[in-house]
Amino acid sequence: MSRHIQVTFDAHDPAVLSSFWRDVLGYVHPGPPGVDLPEGADPLAAWDDFLARIGVPKEQRNTRSAIEDPDGDGPRIFFQQVPEDKIAKNRVHLDVRAAPGLQGDERMAVLEAECERLVTLGATRVRRYEPEPPLAFGTIVMTDPEGNEFCLD
Repeated sequence: MSRHIQVTFDAHDPAVLSSFWRDVLGYVHPGPPGVDLPEGADPLAAWDDFLARIGVPKEQRNTRSAIEDPDGDGPRIFFQQVPEDKIAKNRVHLDVRAAPGLQGDERMAVLEAECERLVTLGATRVRRYEPEPPLAFGTIVMTDPEGNEFCLD
């Protein structure tokens, strides 16, 4: 039997980092338990209200955040606040599949366009790897706003 997974990020600012990855992946912030959010409502604001109602001090309200695939296919991604800085290269990273099935110039053009979009969201471009068939089709390495490496693939 297979297992469901959750991917967890350590973060200084869980709300900011979860919002970045929400926009990268097309995920959503779930609302608080037992709260029906009206169409267009801000789930992060709803969480802040919910946490205030249950007595969580303001300084503890941005210690966690999560995003979910609205289609229910991808893993839930959880962000937890930690005090320490990121000090080394990730041993595990996400590959964002921005150009599935594409090859050559067409693939790299799609990756470049996605790279530009992600830079406007707060990502940093690190390097581009050119296609080297038959095994490497080309990727762009990036970092999120807190320095976590990921690849556009």
